[in-house]
Amino acid sequence: MNSKQELAYQTIRARIIDGAYGPGYRIVIDEVARELGVSPIPVREAVRRLEAEGLITYTRHAGARVVAIDERQYVDTLATLAVLEGYATALAAPRLDESDLAELHRLTGEMRAALDRGDLLRYGTLNRAYHEAIYRRCPNDYLTDQIRAAWARLDSMRHSIFVLLPERARASIVDHERINVLLASGAPAVEIERVVRQHKLATAEAFHDRTVRCRAAASDGAAPGGSGTTGQATEEVTTLGSDRVLPS
Repeated sequence: MNSKQELAYQTIRARIIDGAYGPGYRIVIDEVARELGVSPIPVREAVRRLEAEGLITYTRHAGARVVAIDERQYVDTLATLAVLEGYATALAAPRLDESDLAELHRLTGEMRAALDRGDLLRYGTLNRAYHEAIYRRCPNDYLTDQIRAAWARLDSMRHSIFVLLPERARASIVDHERINVLLASGAPAVEIERVVRQHKLATAEAFHDRTVRCRAAASDGAAPGGSGTTGQATEEVTTLGSDRVLPS
């Protein structure tokens, strides 16, 4: 790996993750190159890598921008999925056989391995496969159709969400291990539904917290090496049942 390209990649990626480069932020390649003391070529190559990871969009006329996220739509959809997926998992639970449970354990282990080697894109793919392995046993086809439709609305973020929220990735594995135990032990449906709902809402919470950090970073002044503004976050928090959920 070219060391200059890696420097540019790590610098830009870190700024996206910590919110210095917020959603919609325009990255000016020449300015980043001057700041890092490199030519534009390794910066351009770094941008291509980040585009492949779903963190940057690049067009000929607009240049490179941090992927724009509709925070309200994303978090609202996660909150809806929390309810749907909790119920779907509870319905599927008694229909999971030994091979299904073994697959869930295998996928959880592969997620941990992907995280340990820093492959968060692979982690996201495995996370989707984990939940799909459960919902294929759900007897309510209409319910699973609604879940997949909601997933489709999040596809622009699905591959990169754990890149943006690396701390949530580790906690999600712990959640999966807990869910695995509940499913294998024949736990009451209400307990399974509650735990899965909280699992999904925790991601919504983490995303909201990151949005607040992005706004705070933006309020400190323009970030170096580019131009633009971060996406705006809302502050109010509503509740769903007894669980704290999302900005509304």
